[in-house]
Amino acid sequence: MWCDNCLLLLPLRGGAIAWAVVLALYSIAGGVFLLVLGQYLFFTFPEWQIYGGIGVGIGVLAVINLFALSNRSYIWIRVCKFLWPFVIVISAVRAILMIVQLQRGKDKIAWECSHGGQMWTDTVETGTETPAQMPGGFCAAGFSNLNAAFIVCLLVDLVFQLYMYFLTWRFSKRLEHYSTMKGPFHGGYYNA
Repeated sequence: MWCDNCLLLLPLRGGAIAWAVVLALYSIAGGVFLLVLGQYLFFTFPEWQIYGGIGVGIGVLAVINLFALSNRSYIWIRVCKFLWPFVIVISAVRAILMIVQLQRGKDKIAWECSHGGQMWTDTVETGTETPAQMPGGFCAAGFSNLNAAFIVCLLVDLVFQLYMYFLTWRFSKRLEHYSTMKGPFHGGYYNA
């Protein structure tokens, strides 16, 4: 017997569209956040840009998935179904690296907070100041709260991506079922 509604919290197509919207919004917002303010938290030059770029890429894939679900496009659903596992693995590696790098940079973040939000750079050690300022909310929250929030958000992000992959896979299977009109027909399970 095929489970027609296993693990689905919402109706399949409508719920998957809503899930893709939520995933796209917070992924793009998180990616832009890292691109703009990530330099205050990650201290190796392209690091925050890579993390932010991955976040924006996840959002773009969610938007593609959204349009594929909206149009019931079998080809684009298959493309998304193919891409989600790679994106999930890349996102898991990104999450591990972000957590490790936040732990490694906690002294520099503390230095930034104790020096009025001045951005840490290698030139700071020589006394040269940069005009950029860290947002006050980072320091007010404290490093342990900031670190815990990042860990929870990254784990929730992975769970959301896994569920989006499941919804995409499930919708793909439903399209395959209806496109080939596989049974059971007469006297089968769906016969009332």
